[in-house]
Amino acid sequence: MQELSQHLSHTLKKLRKEKEWSLDRTAKETGVSKAMLGQIERGESSPTVATLWKIAGGFHCSLSTFIEPYSIEPYNPHPSTLIRNANDLRHQPAKDKMLVAPIFPFDPQLSFEVFELTLLPHYERYSEPHETGVIEFVLVLEGEMELFVDQQWQTLTKGMSVRFAADKPHGYRNLSTVQAVFHNVIHYPR
Repeated sequence: MQELSQHLSHTLKKLRKEKEWSLDRTAKETGVSKAMLGQIERGESSPTVATLWKIAGGFHCSLSTFIEPYSIEPYNPHPSTLIRNANDLRHQPAKDKMLVAPIFPFDPQLSFEVFELTLLPHYERYSEPHETGVIEFVLVLEGEMELFVDQQWQTLTKGMSVRFAADKPHGYRNLSTVQAVFHNVIHYPR
């Protein structure tokens, strides 16, 4: 957790410096309070995944930018095989009831990232719209979950898949007493 906190702090500082944004400007662009941003930069806060999404959206970058301390190899038109184990990557990057395994972090040449997400019992999160053109794919691996798309909750069980426009409000919840696990592929427009 300490390593992730340091990664968040370093990444936020780096992105602010690159854009020459003050904390006030960053708060305006991300919709996250100046106080929270300062706490993240000082390594004093563990934000929710929803807050990390807001920050990523404000900077027009991927979620994995903030939760993957180790980058994978850059895109290669003749790639070597890359094997990653979700069991080795799974962690709780925020204080909410979600475990995240960044299976394949964002690669700008491919324009997508792949996560294994675990919703612990009684988890619920609404996500604000992502950038225009972002599409998400959800593939349920274990348990039962609900996905808020098109202004309603859809129940998804093991083996079900959904593709939806993530540039609209959406959400995820697990109202059961057992975890729900799914793959989430996020495609960003070029």
